[in-house]
Amino acid sequence: MNKKIKWGILSTGHISNKFAKALAILPQAKLIAVASRNLSKAKAFAKEHNVIKAYASYKELAEDHEIDVVYIGTPHSFHFDDSVLCMRNGKAVLCEKAFTINADEAREMVRIAREENVFLMEAMIPRHIPLLKKVMQWIKDGKIGEVRMLKASRCARGVFAAGARHLDPSLGGGSLLDVGVYVISFASQIFGKAPIEAIGLSHIGHLGSDEQGIAILKYDKGELADLSFALRTNAVDEAYILGTEGCIKIHEVFAVPTKASLFIDNLEVETLEEPIIGNALNYEAEEVMRCLQKGLKESALMPLDESIEIMEVMDTIRKPWALRYPNDKE
Repeated sequence: MNKKIKWGILSTGHISNKFAKALAILPQAKLIAVASRNLSKAKAFAKEHNVIKAYASYKELAEDHEIDVVYIGTPHSFHFDDSVLCMRNGKAVLCEKAFTINADEAREMVRIAREENVFLMEAMIPRHIPLLKKVMQWIKDGKIGEVRMLKASRCARGVFAAGARHLDPSLGGGSLLDVGVYVISFASQIFGKAPIEAIGLSHIGHLGSDEQGIAILKYDKGELADLSFALRTNAVDEAYILGTEGCIKIHEVFAVPTKASLFIDNLEVETLEEPIIGNALNYEAEEVMRCLQKGLKESALMPLDESIEIMEVMDTIRKPWALRYPNDKE
């Protein structure tokens, strides 16, 4: 690249710390600012990651003219406001998944990005994993024939402290937005279109958020996706892509896999292994910087209209659950 891309990070939570570490291994990236609503937290984060600017408000960071792009690492319920704040100040934005809290916010966020003529992308790790790019090539090459079914799981057995955002309904907590988005987005990637039907079941826990769920998606040519997701359930996170001529197994851990196997007539005929460099968030950052260097306003790996479609699917799935998020319209 001709120049370093200057980054700001909005929030100082766990995922923002991981993202700062991801930027540190990229020679073309320079993290110059961090913002928190608590100045002491911003200063502590800045000291840990050698960041020169620590802001006590998101507005200050958004108005910093040196910053090229901002990573949004706040809880789901703040993604829209925080992203819009940065885009209205001319900043490119990489917004952590789930893109927003509902489809209405997603549509408006994309509209504003296009109005402001700035780059925007949802941070969806699997789209950028080297192994999954090779799996997509297997599919394009017709290795398993016509893809007919997908089975995928993204479950975790978390132990959450009191007040943790993961299961806090006021912050959009719950399994659907936190981990279900991975498998729903993966189905969108595999089939390359939105489903014509989407149904699901969930368990709403004592905190009022969905602790686990399943979703079945049907597509226009009869293809089906069988998806499971959870925050308090231990599972082997694998994916199976089933075609008319064969099957692809993506081994654990699904979101950042390093191994995939190709089966024809129930016999394993080929195996791919591809190690992860860094903590995988660096792949997202690399794609953002590639797009910025080329003057692109969105990435073909995670198109904005597709992010909207994914939020629409999740809205449809949760509607029968009577699960409402704080930003939902009446």
